[in-house]
Amino acid sequence: MRGDKLVNTLVDLVGEQLIENLPISYTAVATDVKGQKEIWIKSGSLFDAIRASISIPLLFTPFKYKGMDLVDGGVLNPVPIAPTFGDETDMTIAVNLNGRPESPLRPRQASATPMPPPSPSHEKINRFISRLRQSATPGGRRDWGAHDIAIQSFEAMQSTIARQKLAAYPPDIVIEIARNACQILDFDRASEMIELGHQKAQEGLSQGAL
Repeated sequence: MRGDKLVNTLVDLVGEQLIENLPISYTAVATDVKGQKEIWIKSGSLFDAIRASISIPLLFTPFKYKGMDLVDGGVLNPVPIAPTFGDETDMTIAVNLNGRPESPLRPRQASATPMPPPSPSHEKINRFISRLRQSATPGGRRDWGAHDIAIQSFEAMQSTIARQKLAAYPPDIVIEIARNACQILDFDRASEMIELGHQKAQEGLSQGAL
């Protein structure tokens, strides 16, 4: 997928944004596949930076940026802590999405926090995600065997690199999310994953405060 519909949906929701005008410092990390190096994007179009940094191999096409073909920064650095070194902050919190898998998987639970009624933008996002899933799985049926093997290999590589990066650049707090918490195309589980993120963040911050 080229990702044009995804980016256009985001632009429709919040408008074009420049990274340097954001109220919070932001750096997107991508990978130059030909140069085999990390690329940090700290200025310019926010959505160009996002598009480059989410170009997961096998799902999104590489993004052409300043003459480079960029893919997901997680290929070389799934926990990019180094870009924060120049920030004037009191605490560094890292989120590792390649945490130790849970076995057995925790059952799906309803959020303890009452969900507000869906907004027009929320409904628009849900419709977009539904179309995205349909385009990724034509006719609702597809043999994902080879695809699954490639994705699992990619995740294994990311897990190894993540451990190395966390050891080399230890943050103040690490929030670990089990790498089998959801699958890569489980867009319909967004609310559940957000709730899981809230729970893990509260646990991590509580432990860090002790």
